[in-house]
Amino acid sequence: MTNHISLAQGREYLAIPGPSVMPDAVLQAMHRPSPNIYDGELIEMMPALTADLKRVARTDHHVAIYIANGHGTWEAALSNVIAPGETVLAPASGRFTYGWAEMAEGIGATAQVINFGTSSGWDFDLIAEALRADKAHEIKAVLAVHVDTSSSIRNDIPALRALLDDLTHPALLMADCIASLGCDRFEMDAWGVDVMVTACQKGLMTPAGIGFVYFNEKAAAKRATMPRVSQYWDWIPRTQPELFYQYFNGTAPTHHLYGLRAALDLIHAEGIEHVWARHERLATAIWAACETWADGGALHLNVADRTDRSHAVTALRLTDGQGTPLRRFTETQLGLTLGIGLGMEDWDGCFRLGHMGHVNGQMVMAMLGGMETAMAALNIPRGTGALEAATAILAA
Repeated sequence: MTNHISLAQGREYLAIPGPSVMPDAVLQAMHRPSPNIYDGELIEMMPALTADLKRVARTDHHVAIYIANGHGTWEAALSNVIAPGETVLAPASGRFTYGWAEMAEGIGATAQVINFGTSSGWDFDLIAEALRADKAHEIKAVLAVHVDTSSSIRNDIPALRALLDDLTHPALLMADCIASLGCDRFEMDAWGVDVMVTACQKGLMTPAGIGFVYFNEKAAAKRATMPRVSQYWDWIPRTQPELFYQYFNGTAPTHHLYGLRAALDLIHAEGIEHVWARHERLATAIWAACETWADGGALHLNVADRTDRSHAVTALRLTDGQGTPLRRFTETQLGLTLGIGLGMEDWDGCFRLGHMGHVNGQMVMAMLGGMETAMAALNIPRGTGALEAATAILAA
């Protein structure tokens, strides 16, 4: 016998910011033999599936499905509207804007990046300055990351649309909603977004492997002027298929589609407005606990202003590089996996909490209790009453 025992047995809790927790209904829908890809239910389900994907994004326009991760949808979106030699503007508030900008450069475009750091949202005066300086309208698109998963910053997409309109700048507004769709409020048509990219493994609660590019008529008109678009990335046959295989430019991601169908059923049964409100309430409880812990001087929320924080992910910092030890303790001793720090200068000090998709109040309280336990075990200074603060939010 030993005095040290692990408490990590039982069902593990993956509290990273994607892939998110998969609902049993999604996993059960995928646990089936391969279907016929030439006739039958799989073909018949596609019109309703695409319609329900549009409902989640609040759009009446188009959605193309790709067998790809979020990086693939970055390239797919760019390939349809940005030609080699053209320029994109990328206001960066975390690592993922840089990733999208690098993808643009990879297809031969020039990326003009404005760095706003990793702890605050966009400065619209600086964005306006860049757009005003572009008198020849060489900037063809603005690459706007709605929620940056690395920093947990949520940017103001409607305000960016208003700025483009006020300046009468014709650039496409392209939004990355990989971390935000199905978690933070997003309304593509009402917000005037021309192109939106997302993926299935976060708010859409489906195992990673398929991504989506939404686009409106303005973006479709730009696509019509493109000198060439590769056959695989071309969104026209995917949104106007004459044959079933054209939805995917080949064999369908069969089991992902069944899982996605189940996930969309869950979202629409709950109602997207309630989904957004649930994520907001759970995030507010997490912030209340973290702000209380922060009184001890060791823990810091990466984003100070609540209005700039995502409801899907929270980035945190611990002094003296204690983020990594805390994560190791929760995983090995409690069965709770927290997210690594990503794109931050202090790798060992930073970590992230994922609270997206199939998450409820008792799961969030368990995650916070696990963190409290780890901080106690590691003698990390912290303010008292964190769990009580979170409880008050959820009990209200």
